[in-house]
Amino acid sequence: MISTDFFSSTTRLLPGQSLRVALDAGTALMVLEGRVRVISPPSWFGETVFSVKNEFEEGEAYVAGRGGWVEVDALAPARVCGLPQPVSRTAVRSSPVARLLRLLLA
Repeated sequence: MISTDFFSSTTRLLPGQSLRVALDAGTALMVLEGRVRVISPPSWFGETVFSVKNEFEEGEAYVAGRGGWVEVDALAPARVCGLPQPVSRTAVRSSPVARLLRLLLA
């Protein structure tokens, strides 16, 4: 379950700051400014626990493949927000849609 406060505002992060948020599967985290590293919820591979780390820049979004706690680390001054409706990766990554989302959420 995600706090509705996270979706009604943006979060600013300075380099080195982290944000931890619980996301439901299909929800997205949009990078409005800057660059962040998103660490997915832990998974099991055999007897080993691992997390996937990906970097996202302005206009890109992380879409949760499954629910769980996600860590967002700021690699540069950043502004992020949550998108409450499930979205597809292709819809968010296409640049015209990403620009529109940025304008609507700013």
